[in-house]
Amino acid sequence: MNRFLLVIAILLFNANVFAQVEGNYNYSIGIRGYSLMQLPKIAQQTNTDDFTNVWLSGGMLKLNDNQMAFRISGYYLYKRDYSFNNQCETCESAVGNLNDFSVKIGFEKNFNYSIIQPYFATDFGFRSTSFKGTVKQVNSSSLKRPYSLITSKNGGTVTPVLGLKVNISKQLSLFTESSLDFFYFYERQETVLGDAAETRTFAKYYKFEALLNPVSVGLQLHLVRKN
Repeated sequence: MNRFLLVIAILLFNANVFAQVEGNYNYSIGIRGYSLMQLPKIAQQTNTDDFTNVWLSGGMLKLNDNQMAFRISGYYLYKRDYSFNNQCETCESAVGNLNDFSVKIGFEKNFNYSIIQPYFATDFGFRSTSFKGTVKQVNSSSLKRPYSLITSKNGGTVTPVLGLKVNISKQLSLFTESSLDFFYFYERQETVLGDAAETRTFAKYYKFEALLNPVSVGLQLHLVRKN
């Protein structure tokens, strides 16, 4: 009899845990409407502490959206005429096109089932940043000619996330997140001098950067109700 009661208790415990893990929906689709973020440093960029406003540039898919969820996210940014100071504020000025994108997979843990749900997550992924443009001397009296700059950074990321989700309705939620990208990458820099021979120089590095993303806001649509 005692063994029978023990088996019943174990089955009830497992059923309760399974119910908590499943939640009410199979999938959630998320859209990042706005993000404030740090971009990877380009060459010897001086204003690396500046933050960039990004609109409608990312999406997310979550499986088993409940206290524990598996998430896949992506992000893409293209900035035409992206400019920055190189080496120092009075040394060089660079203008060109910037591409930055990432793909991540990770896990998310919710703390409760209430209307307001705090959560944390950890994402692992790949990030790529490239810049192609022209660098000129800030001082017009300088004899150094403008030159072309082509750079790229490719590597892996580990991203801890803190977030807060507000359930507007049963199938729609508003979320906000704050995260920190630990970015280890391979960097390649190429310069083409503006002389008659178009002299090229190459440099290659393995580096690490920590990039803060203070705010990211978006919407999640929950699909395929289970219960």
